[in-house]
Amino acid sequence: MARSQEAAMDDAERPGSDEQLWSVFEFVRRYRLAKRQENRLLMLYGPTASFRDLLANAQRHSLISKPPKISVPTGGLYEA
Repeated sequence: MARSQEAAMDDAERPGSDEQLWSVFEFVRRYRLAKRQENRLLMLYGPTASFRDLLANAQRHSLISKPPKISVPTGGLYEA
């Protein structure tokens, strides 16, 4: 029984032992990232990476564009 406890402690101390590996392609599809982001993540990590790393390095651009700036005319009807 002491041996199994030691093995469990060794596994817990090993870095990244509890991290789940994800396919970069699946991550990009699930989170609807652009092709440019897919290529960037593939260059950084290859075809698989930890979920934590993918979340930390993914950049998703807003699908909603910013409203245009409205300029207020100077002079004319609005001056008293």
